[in-house]
Amino acid sequence: MPAPASAQDLVELLELEEIDVDLYRGRQSDTDRQRVFGGQVAAQALIAGIRTVAPELAVHSLHSYFLRPGDTRIPIVYDVERIRDGRSFSTRRVVARQHGRAIYYLTASFQRAEDGLEHQDVMPQVPGPDEGMSLAELWLKRQDGDQAQSLVKEFAALDARYLGNSLRGLEEDPDRPARARMWLRVTEDLGDDPVRHLAAFTYASDMSLLGATLTPHKAGPPQIQMASLDHTIWFHRPFRADEWWLYDQASPSAQGARGLAIGRVFAQDGRLVATVAQEGLIRPVTPRD
Repeated sequence: MPAPASAQDLVELLELEEIDVDLYRGRQSDTDRQRVFGGQVAAQALIAGIRTVAPELAVHSLHSYFLRPGDTRIPIVYDVERIRDGRSFSTRRVVARQHGRAIYYLTASFQRAEDGLEHQDVMPQVPGPDEGMSLAELWLKRQDGDQAQSLVKEFAALDARYLGNSLRGLEEDPDRPARARMWLRVTEDLGDDPVRHLAAFTYASDMSLLGATLTPHKAGPPQIQMASLDHTIWFHRPFRADEWWLYDQASPSAQGARGLAIGRVFAQDGRLVATVAQEGLIRPVTPRD
């Protein structure tokens, strides 16, 4: 199928075929990328896990590792293991495979709805989405023409408005030297199925997060080799992925050719709806003689 250019295309890309009990197959899109986008694998694996739990249980967290680059030419098979089913919580482990080898592992936890104590961080005061710069326009301005066009095509189903980073656009904060902020949403209505919104958000959550680790270093590809190593999401409150959400990103540390980034996700009404964490490879490329 072509790269997702609309919300419906994205839904179709993330839909799975059931090929046996707890065994699913995910489709691929036509892409210029050399490896499968990590957000796609994470979203498809999450859907596989969701398919095996009772409808009254909602995912509250996922923890995952990217093991090998995904091959964009063949489908991915997702094998779900039912680790535990308790009264309040259920746990699933999902392994994504290609060519007979694991490329990605995900563990997800699900909970029945409960009432309890509540608090949250306050959403930062930021300009609205209309005041941000289109991420697609930034790509076209700052990157090689063919590469920029490829990125714009690849993520056409998402609307991203960049607000700035530690070097430009954001207020100074000497205590946190690596920060970035943007608004994101799926471009079109996803309908009311909450699984669609969870999957679309998981897909989009892999966008730009690792880039926050590079902001104080004024560096990026091709001088830096980048790859996601792991990805974690805590889902705090229900929200719609087709409505604007603020991705407030900060990197508390970079060392050993790795960078850690944490993203707080706020709905436009100020609710803290999710927290995302990712560590990735940010290895300086040594020029060959």
